[in-house]
Amino acid sequence: MKTAELFENKIVFSLEVFPPKPDAEESVIYDTLEELSDISPDFISVTYGAGGGNNGCKTIQIASDIKHRYGVESVAHLPCIDLNKEQAVEILDSLQSKGIENVLALRGDRHDGRVSTGDFCHASDLISFIKGNYDFNVVAACYPEIHPESKSAVDDLKWLRYKADCGADHLITQLFLDNRYFYDFYEKSRIAGVRVPIEAGIMPVTNKKQIERMVKLCGVELPKKFVRVLEKYEHNEIALRDAGIAYAIDQITDLITEGVDGIHLYTMNNPYVAHKIFDAVQSLFAVSVSTAV
Repeated sequence: MKTAELFENKIVFSLEVFPPKPDAEESVIYDTLEELSDISPDFISVTYGAGGGNNGCKTIQIASDIKHRYGVESVAHLPCIDLNKEQAVEILDSLQSKGIENVLALRGDRHDGRVSTGDFCHASDLISFIKGNYDFNVVAACYPEIHPESKSAVDDLKWLRYKADCGADHLITQLFLDNRYFYDFYEKSRIAGVRVPIEAGIMPVTNKKQIERMVKLCGVELPKKFVRVLEKYEHNEIALRDAGIAYAIDQITDLITEGVDGIHLYTMNNPYVAHKIFDAVQSLFAVSVSTAV
């Protein structure tokens, strides 16, 4: 099933996982998926490789197993920064042969400022290529606090509209910790002519180093409320985990109440955290479904 169709009558709830690192046991990811599938998410997305590595074959296999072994729709991430067209065709053909219908088209991270060596400079180039040659449902990323490389919020919205015009069917935001950024971004996106569903990406923060790394990578602002949580519980691993779960639950509750298109939970391959959050908010999704129908 194509993910864009999921939004017609409900608020969507989805999860993200990443493949195991090359030196890790592959069984670990399947133990994780076994537990996550109990949540019955609308779909699970799989990042491309682990730690930025060229581990895409695992992404394809895991995405296939999510769909065919666990009965959950899957989305395979595909960064294009170093792909040539022949490599892209090979990957897309493999996804197609395994019955995967959804691709998250990304540029991918530039490391040390190096320039792309592939045929696709931007995610929009990959989106256009996929739409011109395949029948995939294409998901794309967006940034409530603007992409770190954008000149301005206006410039960022211009390129987001271009992604949608190139054929993006559904958008997922980068993580954010202040819902006001999401609401402002959502309203301005609609004014700019972006009409596709926009899922809110939520990352439960369970350790200080994790959030510090994400802030550096994505330019996410830390609200005062969240800073107080970090300062109070940073030396107590369990307390910080539970506080991070509570913070994510508050975010999601507010977003659902305001009628968000969907929630995409960055699980960090932690079923315990994902279950705790979903158990707390699942009744809100049930009400949302009945209201929409």
